[in-house]
Amino acid sequence: MIRRLLTKPVTWLAIALIAVGGAAGLYWFQPWRLWTTTTVMDQLSAAASPTAPPPPAAASATAPPPPVAPATGPVIIRKGAFVTHEHETTGAARLVRKEDGGHQLELAGLDTSDGPDLRVWLTDQKVGTGVAAWRVFDDGRHVELGRLKGNRGDQVYRLPDDVDPKDYRSVTIWCARFAVSFGAAALQ
Repeated sequence: MIRRLLTKPVTWLAIALIAVGGAAGLYWFQPWRLWTTTTVMDQLSAAASPTAPPPPAAASATAPPPPVAPATGPVIIRKGAFVTHEHETTGAARLVRKEDGGHQLELAGLDTSDGPDLRVWLTDQKVGTGVAAWRVFDDGRHVELGRLKGNRGDQVYRLPDDVDPKDYRSVTIWCARFAVSFGAAALQ
């Protein structure tokens, strides 16, 4: 019976279609990435959080407050913790103004799943929870800072000079292949 099936062209066509479909599925979904890990240890800046001026002294209500020295070195201007979307994601994101006036995004202690075609995006979207929040980040304005360097560790992404960090309020680990967020952090 098997010998008779193998002599029919329809059988060979079915085998070829299954093989091509299986190869395409492996290429598209890359299931082995569920078990791969890439750890990156970029040097994070020793950034200080912006400090508020000290409270006025009670001794004199007419004396001017003492001048506040500008922060030297890198300064964290906004930060937030990652929330899980499509895949469990933890860690922190922070926008840092560098001494030269440029900006960079730092991902500290990132831990997420590996996946196909993962990108780091700054977006103007709110970070929510639940399935509906996984796909909103490409609805508004976003800027891609690059491919995700690794799914674990500390990473630094320089913002292009023409990007104003005030225009963006979140960062997402975006899977471009499936148009879904693995995780996102609101920058406050």
